[in-house]
Amino acid sequence: MMQKLFFFFILLSMAWDSHSQDLKLWYDKPAQEWVEALPIGNGRLGAMVFGGVSNDRVQFNEETLWTGYPREYNKKGAYQYLDSIRNLLFAGKQKAAEDLAGREFLGLMSADGNKEKWLQKILSVLKLKSNPSKMDFNDKSWKSISVPNYDGWETEGLKGVDGAVWFRYSFEVPEAYLNKELILDLNKIYNQDFTFINGVPIGQQDDDKERIYSIPNNLLRKGKNTIAILVVNYSGKGGLLGFKDTNKQIGFKLSSKSNVVLPVNGVWKYAIQDQDTPAVGQFQASYQPFGDLYIHTNLNESQANDYKRTLDLATATLTTTYSYNEVQYKKTYVASQPDQVLAIHYSANKPGAVFFEASLRSPHRNFVVKQINKNTIAIKVKVKDGALFGECYLQVKLNGGQVLVKNNKLIVQNANEATLLVSAATNYKNHNDITGKPGLICATTLQKLDTKNFDAIHQDHIKEYQQYFNTLTVGFGDKSKSLTTIESLPTDQRLNHFVEGKDPQFVALYMQYGRYLLISSSRPGTYPANLQGIWNDLLSPPWGSKYTTNINIQMNYWPAEVLNLSPLHSSLFKMIEELSESGKETAREYYNAPGWVLHHNTDLWRGTAPINASNHGIWVTGGAWFCDHLWERYQFTKNENFLKDTAYPIMKSASEFFNSFLIKDPETGYLISTPSNSPEQGGLVAGPTMDHQIIRTLFKNTIEAASILKKDLAFADLLKEKYAQIAPNKIGQFGQLQEWMQDVDDTANKHRHVSHLWAVYPGNEINWEHTPELMKAARQSLIYRGDAATGWSLGWKINLWARFKDGNHTYKLIQMLLSPAGKGAGSYPNLFDAHPPFQIDGNFGGTAGIGEMLVQSQSGFIDLLPALPNALPEGFIKGIKARGGFELDFSWRNKQLQALTVRSVAGGKLNLKYKDKNISMPTDRNGVYIFNDQLTLQ
Repeated sequence: MMQKLFFFFILLSMAWDSHSQDLKLWYDKPAQEWVEALPIGNGRLGAMVFGGVSNDRVQFNEETLWTGYPREYNKKGAYQYLDSIRNLLFAGKQKAAEDLAGREFLGLMSADGNKEKWLQKILSVLKLKSNPSKMDFNDKSWKSISVPNYDGWETEGLKGVDGAVWFRYSFEVPEAYLNKELILDLNKIYNQDFTFINGVPIGQQDDDKERIYSIPNNLLRKGKNTIAILVVNYSGKGGLLGFKDTNKQIGFKLSSKSNVVLPVNGVWKYAIQDQDTPAVGQFQASYQPFGDLYIHTNLNESQANDYKRTLDLATATLTTTYSYNEVQYKKTYVASQPDQVLAIHYSANKPGAVFFEASLRSPHRNFVVKQINKNTIAIKVKVKDGALFGECYLQVKLNGGQVLVKNNKLIVQNANEATLLVSAATNYKNHNDITGKPGLICATTLQKLDTKNFDAIHQDHIKEYQQYFNTLTVGFGDKSKSLTTIESLPTDQRLNHFVEGKDPQFVALYMQYGRYLLISSSRPGTYPANLQGIWNDLLSPPWGSKYTTNINIQMNYWPAEVLNLSPLHSSLFKMIEELSESGKETAREYYNAPGWVLHHNTDLWRGTAPINASNHGIWVTGGAWFCDHLWERYQFTKNENFLKDTAYPIMKSASEFFNSFLIKDPETGYLISTPSNSPEQGGLVAGPTMDHQIIRTLFKNTIEAASILKKDLAFADLLKEKYAQIAPNKIGQFGQLQEWMQDVDDTANKHRHVSHLWAVYPGNEINWEHTPELMKAARQSLIYRGDAATGWSLGWKINLWARFKDGNHTYKLIQMLLSPAGKGAGSYPNLFDAHPPFQIDGNFGGTAGIGEMLVQSQSGFIDLLPALPNALPEGFIKGIKARGGFELDFSWRNKQLQALTVRSVAGGKLNLKYKDKNISMPTDRNGVYIFNDQLTLQ
């Protein structure tokens, strides 16, 4: 029987391996938009490859290029206001508590520049006789721009622009609207505007409120009229945003409640007056793009044939191939971790046919390109109003042909093949040390590759990458059959068809793509993946592309243990160790408490203080949630040295904080968490359910760790006492799990955060085995919240429905996540998650959720196929992990288990469950155990 099962696995693997397309994303045209480009990365360097024929763009990043500088994030003595804030909340005075906390309990911002002086200089132009506000001003030399644009002028050609920008628009007024009092409704403008009609000022604002200006009845005239608007934007997106609903127009109305009668949507003229804006104070820093490599040829893209752009997940290799005038061209792109370079190999099947110009640019205003030697150029960039700078070296190696440097461009002629090597670094060493020498790093990196050709770089890259990627293989559907029509389509077209439900292998591809993205953005020794992994092209990225710690960065690492990528988790642990130190000062200054605390965001400089606003920024359990990742690593590996040396000291310190922080609720007598909030809704409150779930889990895990390590037993006993007094989960009037202490949940609330369900996933306090009534209430809460959500929220809901063991509902949400992103959630053509905009956590959440359908191990046993949907009736997975230190290979057909192999890493007790079958048995360390479909040991 054992031989038959082994033979079955061999045949199954051979059937799947015969379809090489299964592990490839491919497209039949170059990328036009950033979310069509394909990502490569080695954990430190990341790039988005567009793959053009005549003009190819490789937009690249380095993980430590951020805004900001080492500074103090904590407000000294903020704890003096803690009792007052708590008392206001206990008295039901939420608004007063939020006002006080907003004034006295947020973190410190970085230094502001002199805005007033700069703005005076900008407005001095209005003193000129001829200035842009005037009706007769000559704007013929100005450029054109589409207005409005809700995503900011950055998406309309003003990428990276902060400053003073003039906009002008000419229009005619029908006689029916002459001599009438009208209203000009521009809706949102970011951030400050000075608006003129026919040279007359009609209004100005410096806030986020709507721009609705009254127009005197004699101001508009027959014939030509002109609107002129000076928009001043200091940071973030800027411009005339208009309405999020693009069906609504900006323009003139007869009253505030009427529709627009004279729209001003359209093509406006614009001119940038000044970009040298003063520094803007920020609570935390933002991740920055580094630069762009452009590869230009004189080929006419429309005349290229057989174009194909392919990302091979099995080798982390990206290629573009095409033919032109009977010559076959190929470009191969890799992000090498062993050699710490981006490498691009350009080849042709005809000698001397490779020719191009390669140049470097950057969205940063402060950049300089220079020649290093006869085959190397470099770019140096400086972050605006920050301490960091970076250098990138671009070197070309040729086989045949020649290279010359002209106007700081590498010009390659008549080569047989060429390899471009990109090395980049910054002056960042750690959050307290910015004395690095990036130029020296780049030069040394390339010097080591003097005698190494592309084939050697490529092979070393594949070998290093596959030690992570090859730990798990998966396939869905019957691959003994030929590819379906849909499976044969380019990836963007497969995405369009996925909702039809005829492409189960697309789910497996997406799962492996998620693993690829995690490997590419998070190697051991690097920093963890941020909101966009390591891929970002904006100077003002959404939410700073930083580390949002009330779910988003945690979600990035949900696949790490279960999908056999445990080493990649170490980059998050490195950051947790740093935060556990900086968070000690925050605990002292804000709570007068021992231990460490982290609020809802952090950045490269390891800020841990509350930020943004009191109604959502004061959330205390980010560090406690991080501790759950430490414990999960131990649960999956049973590595006691990791527990002793890394996890437990951090967990104990976090527990010390909450032991001090928890306070008795005067109404119920329970210990509660306050001030805090339920991310990111409901405002500042006393006792959000999510906090209590996370704190209980932290205490429970710390108690168990102390017992395993046989230390701090008195402290563990104290935690046991406190654990029993924490406010419990409660079921509310609608049968829902309450999100707050009070039964105030709104069944019509469709908020993207489902924070109070943390104890279902990623926690396990609420489960079918021990708390079925709470599980039903949690499910009811999710039903009320609905399926529709932003991309990352869909990723969370997928895991929750898997924990509810409803495979078909889980799959429904996977289909929603894997649907084309328009203006809502889904996936972009390159399968990046759309919040929208792009956030990578949805990719990782969805990836983890697919694994959760196949194996669950949170309740003390390994549950096989607990949430298998009807859409995936057959398949196999090899290398999936389970808590207790187990690795599993198994297959199923007609939704029935066929065979199972278990490898015991730690040699503990094995508890298996499949449907109504349960077995329990001891195992040996590194033992291998083979079972049949009845869980009978063979």
